[in-house]
Amino acid sequence: MCELLGMSANVPTDICFSFTGFLHRGGGTGPHRDGWGIAFYEEGGYRDFRDPHPSVRSPIARLICDYPIKSNIVISHIRQANVGQVRLANTHPFVREMWGQPWCYAHNGQLTGWSSLPLSFYRPVGDTDSEHAFCWLLGELRRRFPERPEAPAEREQLWRLLHQLCERLRGLGVFNLLLADGDYLYTFCSTKLAHITRRAPFGKASLSDAELAVNFAEHTTPDDIVSVIATEPLTDNEDWERMSPGELLVWRDGIIQASYGRRPASSDAVGEARATRPDE
Repeated sequence: MCELLGMSANVPTDICFSFTGFLHRGGGTGPHRDGWGIAFYEEGGYRDFRDPHPSVRSPIARLICDYPIKSNIVISHIRQANVGQVRLANTHPFVREMWGQPWCYAHNGQLTGWSSLPLSFYRPVGDTDSEHAFCWLLGELRRRFPERPEAPAEREQLWRLLHQLCERLRGLGVFNLLLADGDYLYTFCSTKLAHITRRAPFGKASLSDAELAVNFAEHTTPDDIVSVIATEPLTDNEDWERMSPGELLVWRDGIIQASYGRRPASSDAVGEARATRPDE
């Protein structure tokens, strides 16, 4: 299957370190050679880069590593095609406008019966189950909320509805999701998602998929908070926390704002010593 990478930060932050390890899984240390993409929200704007070729050999991916784009929210995806041809139109992340904002989405997994999901406001450009599910999901949110929810109670209703819709899609198969609107990052776990939050005092981290280490204390301030979410942990000397199947987390500024469907805590940590939660 595909793999996901996301970031939420309280200050504009580059994701070069995490992305360097992630891109090696796209045809290098992993089998995800059918395309990749990355999207950045920055200063009220949005830009993305997509390529239907393996990320480990992509000049565009190397550009991202060498050009530190600073962003508060990032979504990235490497693809192992199951449904749909290997082509640019089927390459994640996908984006649509809703309430005057660009909504970005990436999916890991495979669904059955997805073509029967009724579409309303949005239509897919490619022919994947992932994009069809995205169009259905946004259409359902927009049908229930014709205007952008502003009040805190309305936002909570939106988040609860999003969780319900994700659960419905999880009933069709594997549905791990990253979704963002420029203000919030939403992560939904069907089978695999892990996260880590880095904050002061910052320490060192080393990648699992590349010979690269960084001391975050040399690149941050005491007030920085950066959270990274990935299908599998990207570092081998840190403690990542796994999400529970059916769990939706709502992130803003690197901090979890709300959670739905969380399972009781157990031995779900990965690594040496459990971190506080909240990279880069």
